[in-house]
Amino acid sequence: MSLRQFISSRIFLRSFNIVKDNAVLRWREVAALFGLHDDVYYNPLHKKIQKPVHAILIGAGHRGTIYASYASKYPKELKIVGVADVNPQRRKKTATEHKIPVGHCFTDWKDVFALEKFADAVIIATPDYLHTQPCLAALDAGYDILLEKPIAPTEEECRIILQKAKDTNRIVGVCHVLRYSPYFRELKEVLDAGLIGDIISVQHMEPIEHVHMSHSYVRGKWKSSKKSTPIILAKSCHDTDIIRWLVNSPVHDVHCFGNLRWFTNINAPKGSTERCTDGCKVESSCPYSALQIYYRDHKRLYVFDLPEDKRKWDELILQQLKTTDYGRCVYRMDNDQPDHLTVNILFENGVTSAFSMEAHVSYEGRRTRIMGSKGDIIGDMETFVLTDFKTRKQIKWKLKTDAHGGGDLSLVKDWVQAVAQQNKNLLSSTIEVSVESHLIAFGAERSRLNRTIEDIRI
Repeated sequence: MSLRQFISSRIFLRSFNIVKDNAVLRWREVAALFGLHDDVYYNPLHKKIQKPVHAILIGAGHRGTIYASYASKYPKELKIVGVADVNPQRRKKTATEHKIPVGHCFTDWKDVFALEKFADAVIIATPDYLHTQPCLAALDAGYDILLEKPIAPTEEECRIILQKAKDTNRIVGVCHVLRYSPYFRELKEVLDAGLIGDIISVQHMEPIEHVHMSHSYVRGKWKSSKKSTPIILAKSCHDTDIIRWLVNSPVHDVHCFGNLRWFTNINAPKGSTERCTDGCKVESSCPYSALQIYYRDHKRLYVFDLPEDKRKWDELILQQLKTTDYGRCVYRMDNDQPDHLTVNILFENGVTSAFSMEAHVSYEGRRTRIMGSKGDIIGDMETFVLTDFKTRKQIKWKLKTDAHGGGDLSLVKDWVQAVAQQNKNLLSSTIEVSVESHLIAFGAERSRLNRTIEDIRI
C-alpha cells in the first residue's frame, strides 16, 4: 500500500469531514474544496532512488534502531552498512538484522572515521552529550548526517555544528519527527491555506505523563540537566520547533517560569526506602513503584536490553531494579529537571505563543489551540476541530497514531531522498531553523534560572 493510499484509506479510520449542505465529504473532497493536498506527504521533488543510500548507524539504542528500521522496510532506498555502539547486545542485534560485516562493527564511534569513507551518510543517535564530536567528525569526513535531537547539549556546540555544516556544505537533517506526524502536517496545510486567517496566537501543551516523567527525567538518562541537557531541550525542542514551524516567523523574545516541585526528598512518603525493592511500606500504593512499572506491568523495558527469551525477563528485571537507577525511589534521586514549566514566546511577526510542559498528568499527546483572525483550532494529536467565525461551521479531523504521530519513518524518507539527490531542500527543516528552535529552548532555560526576558538571535 502506498503512502497516498494509507493516508486516504478508510480502513485506517482516517477522517477529515466537513458538513456541507447536509453531506459529509471525505478528505479528498475537502482537499479539493480548500485547495489542499490530498496527501500531505506528497513531494513532487521525490524521485525513484536508483541506488540505496548507504548509512552507518552510530548509536544503536531505541531511537537509532527506529530510524535504521527504514532500511528493513525499504531496502532499495536505504542500506545500513556499519554500526557503532558500546553495548555488545545492541551492536550484535543491529549487525544481524542488517547483515553488517564484522569489520564494520565498532565499539567506539571514533573507529568509524579511522577508516576510509565507506558510506554515504551516518545516522547519529548517541546520548545527547555525545552528539557534537561524532557529528563534526562525520562532516569533516564528507558524510551527510541524520542527527537525533537535540542537536547538541549547549548553545555553543549547536552554533559550531551549524557553522561546520555550512563550511562543508553537507546535508544535516535533524530529527524533528513531529513535523512528519499527520496531525501537524494537516495543521500546517490548514494554516498555510489561510483557513483561519492570520495566526494571532498559539497555546501549546506537552503532557509528559507522570510515569514517563519518572522513567526518563527522574530515574533515567536525562535526570540531570548538567550531565545531559535541560528538559526544555531534551524533551521539548520538538515543541519549540513545531511552534516555530506553524507560526513561520523568526523568534524575538522568550520568557520562562518553572521548577522541580514534586520529585524531591522532602516529599518522600513515610515508610519509603532508597529502593522499591528494599521493603518499602508504601510501594503497593505508590504510582511510581518500579516494581509495578517494570516488573509487574512490563512497561518501558527497552532500557534493560532483555533477551528474546521472555522466561528470563523477570529475574533480570529484578536484578536491574536492585542495581540501577530504575529501581530507586523517585523522591530520593539526584535529579534536578523541573517537572512543570511555562514558556512565553514573542515572534517577529507579532504572534505570541504560550507553551506549557507538564509532568503531573495522566495522559500523553500534545494539546494545541491556535487562534486566528477568521477562526480557531483545537487539537490533541489525534483530532482537531476548526471553527469558522463567520459561518460557525466546523471541520473535524481524526487519526490515531503512535506517540510521535507516525512521523519517524516519513522523516527518514525525506532524508534519504535528500541524500540520494544531494538536495537539502527536500528536508522539512534547514539546519539554521533547527538551531533556532534550540536557541528558543536555551533562552527559556536561561530565563527560568535568571528570571529574565531573553532576546533570541540565530
